[in-house]
Amino acid sequence: MPLTEPHDDHLPQEDPVARDGAVGDPPAAPAVGSGGGEPAVEPEPTLPEPVRQRIVALTAAVLPTLPADEVPVPLRRVAKFAPNRRARLGAPAIAAQLTADPLFRQRVTARVLADAGDLGSAVVEGTAPAAADPVEVAALAYLARPRGWRALIDASGAAVRAEADSAVVAELVREAEQRATRAEHDRAVARVEAEKLRDELARVREELGQLREESRQLTRTLRETQSRERKATELLATERGRAARASADVDAELRRARARLAEAEAAAGVARASAKEARSVDDARLWLLLETIGQAAVGLRRELALDPVDKLPADFVADAFAEQPGTAGAGPAARARDTDDPARLDQLLALPRAHLVVDGYNVTKRGFGEMSLEQQRKRLITGLGGIAAQTGDEVTVVFDGAERMHGLPPAPRGVRVLFSRKGETADELIRRLVRAEPAGRPVVVVSSDREVADGVRRHGAYPLGADSLLRRLARS
Repeated sequence: MPLTEPHDDHLPQEDPVARDGAVGDPPAAPAVGSGGGEPAVEPEPTLPEPVRQRIVALTAAVLPTLPADEVPVPLRRVAKFAPNRRARLGAPAIAAQLTADPLFRQRVTARVLADAGDLGSAVVEGTAPAAADPVEVAALAYLARPRGWRALIDASGAAVRAEADSAVVAELVREAEQRATRAEHDRAVARVEAEKLRDELARVREELGQLREESRQLTRTLRETQSRERKATELLATERGRAARASADVDAELRRARARLAEAEAAAGVARASAKEARSVDDARLWLLLETIGQAAVGLRRELALDPVDKLPADFVADAFAEQPGTAGAGPAARARDTDDPARLDQLLALPRAHLVVDGYNVTKRGFGEMSLEQQRKRLITGLGGIAAQTGDEVTVVFDGAERMHGLPPAPRGVRVLFSRKGETADELIRRLVRAEPAGRPVVVVSSDREVADGVRRHGAYPLGADSLLRRLARS
């Protein structure tokens, strides 16, 4: 085939250089005797495909080594391609340039022959070594074009075609051998399959005999089952009759039970009316008893001539109450409750004449410890003022260190603010406040200090955790 035969399928459509370089066939030589004075130009020989590919590969390999001014304009961008892309994408442009530009072909030939060494020298002399690759010889002959170069190309084409024919014959022989091998294998497989089928046929016949025997047994079983079914149907009819009679008996018993229920409901109504009348009598007796107790209390107060008091027990503790031996109140232990439920605070504050004692810094540092001590005290005292106003209970809050407090703001109404003395802790002051209360008065101590809670519990107070008060303040 001609060297300049275009192969657009080797060039991607996006490569304009490769596309522009794929020129068409070289100009046709003028015919002999056409009137021109120039001699006729011999046409390019038809090259075998391996020879054409080798010529393009040799040219692509030496193309980057040529000076820039010796590289034709259509091949300058091809010369910048990567080696593996240069021969593949620039093949049409390289082939066209070799055909149309003899000077470029001579420059390429000089580089190729220099790289070919002895083989190149032999081709230039017009001879081809017997051991040389015919494709390589034909490619060098096309580029160098020594005397008899067309014969070298024709000999190379014949050798290539002979190799191709040999390859085709070898491939046909190999395929024939493979078909023979597959046929022998198929025959062996067929024999094995036939043996398997014979074994399978024997097994199927044996199974068929077994199935026939099973069919006979199943037929006998079916007859027996049908017989039992008929007996069961007769028994079912009998049981249905019995069930109908039992249902009638149950309906009658149900009617009798409903009648007894109606009688019981009537009796219960009478009993409820009697109970209501008896409860009215009990309420009258209870009212009379309470009225008698109230009158007795009024008479006892008048007989003892007790005047209204101006101070409460906690005020005496605030006025430097000195604990004397034997004066500590030992309230009944039964009054204390071992509970730390926050919901209990509202229940305890609802008791009459309750006294709420708060461990100040224990509550503030747990609830809003990021504030300064002054802000902590102010926020807690303000919240306790709201509780005192809502419940009307006595509220006392205790802080450590009275000697460090100067110019404290006035406390809200109903809230007593105490500070421990030098050498005394707030825990000790709280215990003195609890001991000063009379037995029977509900005293609620709010502190998360386990030692404080255990101490006041022994004296009959109700200890609660700081979280209960903080949640109560957050709700206000």
